[in-house]
Amino acid sequence: MPENRKRAFAVRPIIETLVDESSWLELRREFGRGLVSGLARVDGRPIGVIANSSAHLGGAIDSDGALKAARFMELCDAFDVPLLFLCDTPGFMVGPESERGAAVRKMSRLFAVGSSLSVPFFTLVLRRAYGLGAMAMSGGLAVGPNVFHASWPSAEAGPMGLEGAIELGFAKELAAAGSVPLVGEAARRRLHESLLHTGLERAGATSVARTLETDDVIDPADSRAWIVHGLDAAAVPAERGDGGADAAAWRTRRDGQKRRPCVSPW
Repeated sequence: MPENRKRAFAVRPIIETLVDESSWLELRREFGRGLVSGLARVDGRPIGVIANSSAHLGGAIDSDGALKAARFMELCDAFDVPLLFLCDTPGFMVGPESERGAAVRKMSRLFAVGSSLSVPFFTLVLRRAYGLGAMAMSGGLAVGPNVFHASWPSAEAGPMGLEGAIELGFAKELAAAGSVPLVGEAARRRLHESLLHTGLERAGATSVARTLETDDVIDPADSRAWIVHGLDAAAVPAERGDGGADAAAWRTRRDGQKRRPCVSPW
């Protein structure tokens, strides 16, 4: 993880460190490149992984990435594969170009699918967790049965990115500081840095864990053990029916609860 919070980093080596050796199988690598999705094993058990890639759009979730993640979530849920979200996002990609790609419709699918997940899912915040994008990377919720949520000490969270929040929320104060003759630009920069420092203290992992829905702040070295412990603690899914004469039996749990009947075409 780079010391500079604005610097991009490669998320795939982190994934390969967390999962069993040589078990990582990435799906659709060249589509929706801001999100990495694939199948792996942890402690011999299958798991699906969705991770933000800061190397593309700074980790922001665009239309293609949202569609890719929603379809992958459906796939894992249909076959009882738990999900691991590795979160590092400033939020959803906004603007005219994003809207031309049907952003609202495709991004909404993340919440529609997330609300219907029946498998256990884990969210591990690696660095940034801002806005609705962070909610999407938590399956739409951070608490509930079979829901596990933790952060690394490097994590920060909030309703929107700190720099944007400062520019919008303190626009008058920054403008007033910048209007001082001769020293205006330096004064504006000092005020911005002071506000950013205060914001980072409030958005830091340990501060957020006191008030928001984070189970724990963990040492990155304990991440794999945290996942294994969660898999051990999660409720075991009901077994599939064996089919037989009833063509729909394999889609229904033995307790009568309907399964996900289909997966969106890929």
